[in-house]
Amino acid sequence: MKSVQSTSYNFPGQTNFYRGKVRDVYSIGDEILVMVVTDRISAFDVVLPKAIPFKGQILNQIAAKFLKLTSDIIPNWIIGMPHPNVCIGRKCEPYKIEMVVRGYLSGHAARLYKQGIREICGVKMPDGMRENDRFPSPIITPTTKASEGHDEDISMEEIIKQNIISEVELQKLADYTLDLFERGTEIAARQGLILVDTKYEFGKKDGTIYLIDEIHTPDSSRYFYSEGYEERQAKGEEQKQLSKEFVRQWLIANNFQGKEGQTIPDMSDEIVNGISERYIELFEKITGDKFIRSEDTDPIASIEKAVSGYIKEGVGVRG
Repeated sequence: MKSVQSTSYNFPGQTNFYRGKVRDVYSIGDEILVMVVTDRISAFDVVLPKAIPFKGQILNQIAAKFLKLTSDIIPNWIIGMPHPNVCIGRKCEPYKIEMVVRGYLSGHAARLYKQGIREICGVKMPDGMRENDRFPSPIITPTTKASEGHDEDISMEEIIKQNIISEVELQKLADYTLDLFERGTEIAARQGLILVDTKYEFGKKDGTIYLIDEIHTPDSSRYFYSEGYEERQAKGEEQKQLSKEFVRQWLIANNFQGKEGQTIPDMSDEIVNGISERYIELFEKITGDKFIRSEDTDPIASIEKAVSGYIKEGVGVRG
């Protein structure tokens, strides 16, 4: 299996191309987006130098599954999936914020809490909490969407004040966010997991709000194992996580957090393959499905063939 490090296609009707940290995105006319989920991996807002075999396929298939499982809550952007690494869908105008929702005091929120801060994005956090305790109810802590560098926390009030999103639409996004998080929590519970926190991105097309990008993947979400959660909390032990956190911890242990002057540690074949195996484990635990490893020896060529054929047939492009 060859990894998909980067792509550079010229599809029929292509009008634009954008390379994100992990995704290569192609515009077809004014209506359609082709999203190629590569095997690149990022941490601390930095793309690491080596690709992780199967990672793109894993993220794409998890996202596609969960978008389908939440389509009764909100329509989503996906029209078709012509290749394991590719989704094709509606080109929406993205809202310029990400809706982060937290059910537990973990990650960024926990780091602020340890500093004595009791408010995040305008939301009060109760006194007396320990890291990884459950909030009385999930909280929404939006961030700006930075084209480069780090996203920044922003309150709902500030979003309205800056006229980033209207108050009416922001309330709709908040309602969708909580409904999606509730559904994700229910799905996770059936797999013996706790959905700790995640983020959702939304866009608009022809007056309709759509759920866009990936959802409930290990790159966009944090999961705990349900079994033993209460016991570990009672003893003050770290929770058993299912997320990309293990990559961050490996980088931190090797003195890298994306800060100026720091050098990305060497990614040996052993490290790369180890990360790949962890992603496969994540896929199977989160979805409950057996992961089928692609045996494609030339994924770059097969992606081009699949997408070009899909576009030429006009499937979904008319929709």
